[in-house]
Amino acid sequence: MEKVRFGIIGCGNMGTKHAENLANGLIKNGVLAAVCDIKPSRLDAMRALYGDTIAYFDCAEDMYKSGTVDVVHICTPHYDHPRLAIEAMDHHLHCVVEKPAGVYTKQVKEMLTRAESADTLLGIMFNQRTNPAFRKMREMIQNGAIGRIKRTNWIITDWYRTQEYYDSGAWRATWVGEGGGVLMNQAPHQLDLFQWITGMSPVRVRAFCHLGKWHDIEVEDDVTCYCEYENGATGVFITTTADAPGTNRFEVTGTKGTLLFEKGRLYYTELDIDEREYCFATRAVFATPPAKETVEIAIEGENTQHVGILNNVANAVLGLEPLYAPASDGIHGVELANAMLLSSLLDKTVTLPIDEDLFYEELKKLIATSKPRQIREETVTKV
Repeated sequence: MEKVRFGIIGCGNMGTKHAENLANGLIKNGVLAAVCDIKPSRLDAMRALYGDTIAYFDCAEDMYKSGTVDVVHICTPHYDHPRLAIEAMDHHLHCVVEKPAGVYTKQVKEMLTRAESADTLLGIMFNQRTNPAFRKMREMIQNGAIGRIKRTNWIITDWYRTQEYYDSGAWRATWVGEGGGVLMNQAPHQLDLFQWITGMSPVRVRAFCHLGKWHDIEVEDDVTCYCEYENGATGVFITTTADAPGTNRFEVTGTKGTLLFEKGRLYYTELDIDEREYCFATRAVFATPPAKETVEIAIEGENTQHVGILNNVANAVLGLEPLYAPASDGIHGVELANAMLLSSLLDKTVTLPIDEDLFYEELKKLIATSKPRQIREETVTKV
């Protein structure tokens, strides 16, 4: 094939943006071939934009059978991601799921098990991985620039959302429709990067997830979590949709130095000697390990975000490069989010891997009392 044909399932905020990027030629080896949505009004809006240049479907199964697409991009509410991906793979179609990979690990594992035997690719929209600052942090940590990691701290509170945002869709901020709040909708990017950059996943967490603390919603909009790692390191992860102006500050401290990402810039402080060696070698009482001047690390490369991920998917389908964000990576963030919520619900420390059955039972309790939001009119907002 010369161009990879993409079909978008779900024409909400993100689906319409991805369709626009494809239609405008931003995906070098990909084209917009079809869109699908169960709501006639959304299909009418897409027809007004693209006319008879693409195909339109009100049923995903019909799109899968049509022969009009090579890749489906699933931009629906979270619970549907694994189911629709499995159905796409059953029809021998490549697939990209929006984040998160699913709401709970049991359903994500079903999707990943199917992917193991599929003859197609399964990716996930982890567009934050294209940020050259995060790529540089990952590279430096892997190369030993800060030694053995001792501490991680991420304050990601610049995901501000108004009440109007939550009131824009009946599924939003409900256990039955979305399956969670800031951990499921905004912070999945950082939950992925928290592990991808450091190469480490927490083995124990103690979290406090406040439900509807700052908004009229059912789900969590304010989270503070303490993490422990297998190597003895500790960490803190803080996120909310209610702080203004908010902060995005990720600090990783090791035995040989510290990396700090803040306001889009990356800083590095290197110790002259490994702190663990210095601690027991020095005879000084109040001394601290000597360190070089803190320097700003030059960031090279473009931050291609959604366009970069879809370009990579198209190239991977054509065999030109490997998949940059495989969906198999998506389970790590889902498990961490599940662990945080479970810890808060049980009011105790939770060990990872989590008890998946226990979490699912707790989630079902929340779903049982959940209600779709009452909204004036469902809207699609340009991203």
